[in-house]
Amino acid sequence: MSYALSQLSEQVTTARANMHAVRIVGGNTKAFYGNPIEGEQPVTELEMAGLSGVVSYEPSELVITALAGTRLADIEAVLAKEGQMLAFDPPSFGATSTIGGVVASGLSGPLSFGYGAARHFVLGAHLLDAQGRILKFGGEVMKNVAGYDVSRLLAGSLGMFGVIVQVSLKVMPVAKCDMTLHFEMSEAQALDFCAGLRAKAMPIRAAAWQTEPDGPAGELAVRLCGADSAVQHAAQALGGQTMAADLAHDWWRGLRDQQSLAFAARPLWRLAVAAQTPQLGLPSCAFDMGGEVRWLVAPHADAPEVREMARQAGGHATLFRAAPDDAWPADGVFEPLAAPNRAIVQRLKREFDPMAIFNPGRLVAGI
Repeated sequence: MSYALSQLSEQVTTARANMHAVRIVGGNTKAFYGNPIEGEQPVTELEMAGLSGVVSYEPSELVITALAGTRLADIEAVLAKEGQMLAFDPPSFGATSTIGGVVASGLSGPLSFGYGAARHFVLGAHLLDAQGRILKFGGEVMKNVAGYDVSRLLAGSLGMFGVIVQVSLKVMPVAKCDMTLHFEMSEAQALDFCAGLRAKAMPIRAAAWQTEPDGPAGELAVRLCGADSAVQHAAQALGGQTMAADLAHDWWRGLRDQQSLAFAARPLWRLAVAAQTPQLGLPSCAFDMGGEVRWLVAPHADAPEVREMARQAGGHATLFRAAPDDAWPADGVFEPLAAPNRAIVQRLKREFDPMAIFNPGRLVAGI
């Protein structure tokens, strides 16, 4: 066990002995995401930045293993040298974003429309538990599936089961040709355009729309990635204007990392809805995943109203960024779990963290 890992283990066991909650801190770029930590007990902050570095990387195996405090930007730089990437396109929300935070949050970017969500790329993970032990799940090669489900369980868990200290991720080659098509259209028109995209035999990897306050009707972007011939053929069939590479890079980054003006207002809700859902009762400031993710700024709507809208559309709603002066929803920012699912999560929490010291309540209110 490395010195940095030994220190983290000692901090955890000391916090457990003193009945402190443990708040896990990576780059602190996603501190806004999730519920406030619950309870009146003192809080020990566990800083992960010292646990950094690429453990192994085999480009031919399409697998990278890194310590949790390694910055996302450093991982991406290492992969780029070999013409590879994290295909689930993780948002960073800042330069200090870490790979442990990427996995713990489970968030994916626009390219996940075509490549898949973050959890599908997690091959293995090492977890520091409340007793200071390192639990190892999954493998470091794609052929090894032992413990695979537990590794995926940690993706999006927001640290509720323990401290992710190491992860192994599947990576993918960068596409030979990457083209973004641009269309000016309203939300309703964009949703209608995107309704059948998944069914098309085209290399469509992302499709998203966003608008700006008091701006034009909106902009739809469709990203094509693949062999040059396939991309060119799809571009001719879809139409639109080809966006310059640097402008396309900025457009997708502005959407992914919420840097564009569309995301400036609060409170910001994220709604996951069924495919081909038409425009909702509240207008979106943006949508992603071909319309399956809607971003709403709803200052005058309460949580039950927004959640009911999402349920009617076959999905669920998350208060992604709260307004500074607003009260938190009593049942949390995420969709409340049905009783059977909540019971399963409670049992898992007791198994991994029986004294409930890790990020209490951050993912599921009351757990």
